[in-house]
Amino acid sequence: MLTRRALMATAASAAAAPLLSAQTKPLPPSIAALKSRRGEMKPITNEERQARLDRAQRLMAEKKVDAICMAGGTSLQYFANVRWGNSERMLMMVLPAKGEPFFVVPSFEEDRAREQIALGPAGTKAQVTRWEEDESPYEKVALGLKERGIRTGTLGVEETTKFVFSEGIGKAATQVKIANGTEITAGCRMIKSPAELALMRLANSVTMEAYEAAWKAITPGMTHREFGELITAAHAQLGFQGGAMVLTAEYSALPHGTIKPQIIREGTIVLIDGECRADGYPSDITRTFVIGKPTDKMKKVFDIVRKAQDAALKTARPGVACEAVDAAARKVIADAGYGPDYKYFTHRLGHGMGMDGHEWPYLVRGNKLPLAKDMTFSDEPGIYIKGEFGVRLEDDMHITESGAELFTPQSSSLEQPFAV
Repeated sequence: MLTRRALMATAASAAAAPLLSAQTKPLPPSIAALKSRRGEMKPITNEERQARLDRAQRLMAEKKVDAICMAGGTSLQYFANVRWGNSERMLMMVLPAKGEPFFVVPSFEEDRAREQIALGPAGTKAQVTRWEEDESPYEKVALGLKERGIRTGTLGVEETTKFVFSEGIGKAATQVKIANGTEITAGCRMIKSPAELALMRLANSVTMEAYEAAWKAITPGMTHREFGELITAAHAQLGFQGGAMVLTAEYSALPHGTIKPQIIREGTIVLIDGECRADGYPSDITRTFVIGKPTDKMKKVFDIVRKAQDAALKTARPGVACEAVDAAARKVIADAGYGPDYKYFTHRLGHGMGMDGHEWPYLVRGNKLPLAKDMTFSDEPGIYIKGEFGVRLEDDMHITESGAELFTPQSSSLEQPFAV
């Protein structure tokens, strides 16, 4: 079975299809009327990225971590504005607890790497060490640490770093303890700045506008793929790349979807779950609706899920444990007869939101981490009745000084999913 993210990637890869078909067939009026909102996006500045590096160093001092390192991925982009994919050849940024970061890069990639690094706070004066194809990049990291007085101590490794990289550094720097660097990287990334919140708010607004425009154009008999193409086309009209997984009827009871073909029919559940990104910051929104008239059971389940979403929103505030927010939503669903535990509400309530889409922290039983101001999460309770239908409502939630708020208006009913 494909994951939801894989299905969404498939939907996004189909972006060319509606754009090509639009050359021969006009877009539906609701989508054609959309205007680009790209100009509303204000990218993260290098001043903010420098503040992130400074915060990371403060956390390192508190946690007694002497340096952290990260290879290609979103943390490297978050701190250094370097967009770099991972391969067998290691490119790495090492940030000591004191002083400037240094980079270890493949020699033949130096020019390309310096172009990327120059876009970030390190600029053109970045400290860059090259390694040739017959040299060990791990020895270069170990040497760089020694040159900065780090011969012993703790080196935090970003959690998505390849094992072969962390193992290699550990063998090269034998007196250094290799540790998980998540408490540093996530410690920074969990708390969103006003600029990050503004980007997420824009992404959410764009996705909602795209969803509503596509919903207005839906007709019975469409395939799930055709409706997904409308959602992708609507995002494109708004100036963003975005898409959604589309599930209908009994397949809506599979939270992350299916590869089976589907036809959208009157009187059956349609569930859409997707995103777009503004300068790397995502939306993640699910809407569930029915074309025509839903059954009483569908309406009852929708109302339960909506109350669960409300309960989570009401519970979330600074100081409350992450697990308590999940528990509040789960209690509503279980008390309504769709329990116990994960029987019908089969997944955690939500995940942290940020550049990875799913990131720390998580709203799940067992996570006692207290919520803090400017954390962001999905709030996505659901009830999934296999062989019949599923209902999920998902909006993205911002923890405020005294409570929590959603970036988007909640769905009011199966018949009017976008009514305010």
